[in-house]
Amino acid sequence: MQNGYLSLVLHAHLPYVRHGDRDDCLEERWVYEAMLESYLPLLMVFDKLLSDGIAFRMTLAVSPTLLSMLEDELILSRFQKHLAKTVELAGKEVKRTVLEPREHRVAKMYLERFRAIATYCRKHDFQLISGLKRVQESGCVELITCAATHSFLPFVETEEAIRAQLQVGIDTHERILGSRPKGIWLPECGYTPGLDRLLKEAGIDYFFVDSHTIQHATPTSMRGMYAPLHTPHDVAAFARDDQASRQVWSSFDGYPGDYDYREYYRDIGFDREMDYIAPYIHPEGIRVNTGLKYYRITGKEGQKDWYVPEWAKEKAASHAGHFLSHREKQIEEASGWLDRKPLVVATYDAELFGHWWYEGPQFLDYLMRKTVCDSKSVELITPSEYLAQYPIQDRARLPMSTWGRNGYGEVWLNENNGWMYRHLHQAERELIEAVQHSELAKGQEPGKDESVSRCLKQAARELMLAQSSDWAFILDGQTVVEYAVRRFHDHLVRFRELLAMIETGQIDLSRVQEMETAYPLFPAMDESYYLPFRSHRVNVAHQLVAASKSEHSQPRVLMLSWEFPPHVVGGLGRAVYELARQLASQGKEVHVLTGAGDSPARQELIDGIHVHRLSSYARMGQGDFFQWVFQLNLAMVDAVEDLRRNGMQVDIIHAHDWLVGWAAMEIKERMSIPLITTIHALEHGRNQGIHTPLQQRIHDSERMLTAASDRVIVCSHYMGEEVVRLFGIPREKVSVIFNGVEVPEGSSGPRADLRQELSLGDGPILFFVGRLVREKGVHLLLEAVSRLGREFPDLRLVVAGKGPEADELKDLAGRLWIADQVRFLGFVEDEKRNELFRLADVAVFPSLYEPFGIVALEAMAHGTPLLVADTGGLREIVRHGENGAMMYTGDVESLVNQLRWLLQNPMIRQQLAQQALEDVRQRYDWAHLARQTAEDYRLLNTATMWAAT
Repeated sequence: MQNGYLSLVLHAHLPYVRHGDRDDCLEERWVYEAMLESYLPLLMVFDKLLSDGIAFRMTLAVSPTLLSMLEDELILSRFQKHLAKTVELAGKEVKRTVLEPREHRVAKMYLERFRAIATYCRKHDFQLISGLKRVQESGCVELITCAATHSFLPFVETEEAIRAQLQVGIDTHERILGSRPKGIWLPECGYTPGLDRLLKEAGIDYFFVDSHTIQHATPTSMRGMYAPLHTPHDVAAFARDDQASRQVWSSFDGYPGDYDYREYYRDIGFDREMDYIAPYIHPEGIRVNTGLKYYRITGKEGQKDWYVPEWAKEKAASHAGHFLSHREKQIEEASGWLDRKPLVVATYDAELFGHWWYEGPQFLDYLMRKTVCDSKSVELITPSEYLAQYPIQDRARLPMSTWGRNGYGEVWLNENNGWMYRHLHQAERELIEAVQHSELAKGQEPGKDESVSRCLKQAARELMLAQSSDWAFILDGQTVVEYAVRRFHDHLVRFRELLAMIETGQIDLSRVQEMETAYPLFPAMDESYYLPFRSHRVNVAHQLVAASKSEHSQPRVLMLSWEFPPHVVGGLGRAVYELARQLASQGKEVHVLTGAGDSPARQELIDGIHVHRLSSYARMGQGDFFQWVFQLNLAMVDAVEDLRRNGMQVDIIHAHDWLVGWAAMEIKERMSIPLITTIHALEHGRNQGIHTPLQQRIHDSERMLTAASDRVIVCSHYMGEEVVRLFGIPREKVSVIFNGVEVPEGSSGPRADLRQELSLGDGPILFFVGRLVREKGVHLLLEAVSRLGREFPDLRLVVAGKGPEADELKDLAGRLWIADQVRFLGFVEDEKRNELFRLADVAVFPSLYEPFGIVALEAMAHGTPLLVADTGGLREIVRHGENGAMMYTGDVESLVNQLRWLLQNPMIRQQLAQQALEDVRQRYDWAHLARQTAEDYRLLNTATMWAAT
């Protein structure tokens, strides 16, 4: 079993240097060189790993400007010509060097390499985007985004402009690559306090920072660099590992400086005579790199020696092994004191691999093969996978930081480039004002709206292009200064021209089209991103609600739940009780409105929770089910009105599932307070689709409730994806907060006479508890017990719970000739359920659908070995072979195989159960989950009060 993880992260970025009006722009050549020397070789490495069955992991951030160029037909056609010329030059070099064996060997290497790349490109029709999609779909490469034009966000003045950079970047990524990114590479790793809120609003789960950002966090991280930190707005910050970085980046002892590697700075574009090289450099005779270089680094001074590919290849393999061994030592040391598997994050510019460091792609190839195939202690992982495994992280405030020189912002703000920002900041303010004015004027002159919108979209593009951090970076390094200044100046000149058109009302659409053609990126630009943001809009009639709220000292929460102990049908009632109890113990005033069942209405205080048990205006089982639900909701609304008349004010509504949705939405409207909804399960998932009118009505009720809610809490990442997919709500509106469970005190076993009482004999016992409905998969479990009868004749199955499938399941047990091996107990009290957990050899939950699976946690908490289906939230709880066993959903053969494995290996069962118990204590503690929920309350309530004023 691996002790820890390595996350390899590459950041691919180039500024937008497409020049449609000319094909001899030196800066556009940057794209062709990067494609030929870095991006294509990396894609070829990924494809070869996949074809060899190597289950590697890599995270690749591709900036929106680079993506836009990689999908541009003009860029691709020009690259095709560039590649053809490079192959032609390599062929000429092979002929020229035929009498010099050492040089000839290198020339042949280049010809073979460039021909292989050309063949690869032709095979995929020169579409690098399709290559990126292919490796993404493999699951081995996670693609993430960046700010739209790589703007240095800490120096952007307005939230609106930052938000636009983030949203346009995400939109571009989703449009081109077909999926919404979970993570982001902040340009230059530039973070500033408050940026995490905007990332959260944009639906981003994680980003990367330099190591000193985590070192200076407040409070200090208890896990150091070996785990991410959650910011105050619950976005994960992953720290770049210093040791891993230094071994590659260091100018003194980094791998790329090894004397056997190829020398970058000796290129035949500068070494060959002009008559020979002229067709392959700039038409005006400006010498440029061709990519053909014959020397190795050799040493810092003196004559360079010939490059020997075989030596370089051996060094790449050696360095990959060296790098991995250091990560193994790091992880071994950290795993000795860390409470989870440590993570090392190694981040680099993608262009280092292949362009600057010719052997870089080989190094990565060897590294990933060695890690996957040979390492016993390190496993490759993506940040998303790590967060799925460890969703709960320490929380801290992070300082402003970058990965630039000296760790802060001096690269992008100094005497060479500081003059740029007053122009950018003024432009930001002017664009925001113009967009606001346009929004207010909409509809006054309908014919004008479209042309004004088109002007504003182009103005936004021009501003974003001027905001590129590349221009300030170039000015800092004093490289192609003239080009950077000209680009910055030209974009702002066009920006002001566009705003002047709007201001004067004289819009020249032909001129606008000319600008659009010159820089055809971000076709789906939305100028409304520059409008002031309101995450939670309120009714205008209630603008002063926040000011009139009572000044009670603690937040007051109104929970609505159709079930609550002792009236419990499934896991929802228990979850509501545990959450409410913990919130109350943490100082929140919690009122729960729930049905009284057949008992009279009453109020009571239970474990600090104010419970209001209400009688529905219709009896359960009489007439239409929806009518009963609606009448219970009416009773809830009336009860809240009574509480309001008695002077009680509420800060937040927390609804649990669709059955209380109508009341929740009505109370929200009447009281003008935020609404959070927890979706515990979905009708679509219960039935593997919507098949009946009743199911459709429930599905529509769920849709309406999630749309009206200011925030939606789900109990698993699987459920989060389902809610977003089925109801189309924004991902940033969804919080994943697991259900929890209490670990019983002590380790007392079951009653000594329990086996005798249930006539279970002395053989192994399987235990299932839950509602007896088809989605729980009990029919599969019965068939599995039947198949295992010959191997385990004394095997017994205990089934606790009731439901509409009870009689059918009993009949099935009879038809399978196992009625004497199965005990159907019906509903059991909690105490007896817990005894059965402790008695069982394996708890089995072969669900066809399970949004979370709290019964799995209950088994784990009682130290019961666990077998579950690979479905829904269960797959987020159970890790096969580590804390339990997992079967393929709906597959009886798989269930039989896993049961056989567990029943034959009591030691393995015990090991799995011990790890499961440890996981419960670390990840599923109700007190911690209640704090997460309370933080959602706080953020939502604060945001709503701000919007109201």
